[in-house]
Amino acid sequence: MANDFQDRRNLKLVRDNVHGIVYLEQLSLNFIDTEQFQRLRDLKQLGLTSMVYPGAVHSRFEHSLGVYWLAGEAINKIKTYQGQELGIDSFDVKTVKLAGLLHDIGHGPFSHMFESAFLPRVHSGDKWSHEDMSVKMIDYIVDEHHIDIDSEELKRVKDLILASSKHVAQNAATEKRFLYDIVANGRTGIDVDKFDYIERDSRACGIGCNFHFERLMETMRVMEDEICYRASEYLTINKLFMTRADLHRTVYTHAKVKAIELMAVDALCKANAELGIADSIHKPSEFWKLDDSILKKIETSDNPELKEAKDLILRIRRRDLYQFINEFTVPKDRLHNFNDITAKDIICSQKAGNVTLQEEDVAVITVKIDLTNDRNNPLERVHFFNDYESTDKFPIPVDRVSHLLPAFYQDKIVRVYSKKPNLVAAVADAFENYQRKTYGRTAQVHSTPEKKRKRTARSLALQ
Repeated sequence: MANDFQDRRNLKLVRDNVHGIVYLEQLSLNFIDTEQFQRLRDLKQLGLTSMVYPGAVHSRFEHSLGVYWLAGEAINKIKTYQGQELGIDSFDVKTVKLAGLLHDIGHGPFSHMFESAFLPRVHSGDKWSHEDMSVKMIDYIVDEHHIDIDSEELKRVKDLILASSKHVAQNAATEKRFLYDIVANGRTGIDVDKFDYIERDSRACGIGCNFHFERLMETMRVMEDEICYRASEYLTINKLFMTRADLHRTVYTHAKVKAIELMAVDALCKANAELGIADSIHKPSEFWKLDDSILKKIETSDNPELKEAKDLILRIRRRDLYQFINEFTVPKDRLHNFNDITAKDIICSQKAGNVTLQEEDVAVITVKIDLTNDRNNPLERVHFFNDYESTDKFPIPVDRVSHLLPAFYQDKIVRVYSKKPNLVAAVADAFENYQRKTYGRTAQVHSTPEKKRKRTARSLALQ
């Protein structure tokens, strides 16, 4: 793809297993060759997923290089065909690429698990996000390593990173808003971040990928300050969203992956008072020292204050996991007013039996899987054009394309786990009773397997 003329003596190349040869410029290397960026090597892209998918050991480091490369490819592709029309200059190219490189530098240990599961339990009400920490970390790196970067360039990079639906950066942009569609697209959800992780995660987990981002990169076009796509690529974009949802269902929220995450979060919460794990979340000077090795630190510690946390990690190592009991998909007509189910809801549904469940015996999670736009069709946000001679952009109603596409766009799945193997049968019965009480029937697809229930009977008989 087209690029600015550059002196190859100022470039470093690395071979990426997804994109092939990736060229790194000096400004990028100034950030990469810091201990704060190198920390990303010690953050697995998919957290603890490798405990179930052994190949998923890739890190945030290679993902960041991949997004850097794709961000450059995207902006240079647009510049090739529309650069003069849009006034794309070296400032735009440089900042978009740098935003791709640095967009994930604020992630905590085990990535999204740290942000969405651990922090809400130890810092309730604190609206922390890895995007906000990325911005703080960038400022810290620039100051700490005396990186020579123009203040306007730095501001643009940070705004591009915050340009998701949760932030207002792109809404504040008065010109070249299309640049904010490239790395973290809050308008349509189509961005090079997804292009990279969908391809990279699929390869690492060995599940294959039928979505090819190259088609979208080749056909995108800026119209009225927004990246639009040829109408013939409607199904390609649908495949992007469906592939992402499939990864969430089969990999990211796999029942055993979530069991391991629940245990790791419990361990981190038990260790937090002693280790102050969450104390640095607003201090980049300390936060960069935190990575996935925190579990090993707990596991190998002789500190008696960490015994409960250590025991949980040893259970993970020995595959003595929280037992997945069952799950059900929340009925469509209940989604709008659905409130998360708690462990208390389950134990209050227990009938008389040999054991009495306690809240700490049960874990309940609600898995939300959508196509990036909650309960709405994400393609309604995308604008298309007919061909390169046309001057109009337009949405495409789904019923004009195919009747085989989904008519609903979100699932919420309630999953219940028993933290103790000998309580599986009791928790399973209580969960079924809860469903009957709430919906007048059992909403789960099938009952908890008898083999799993019998383990409980054997455990009780041995006590």
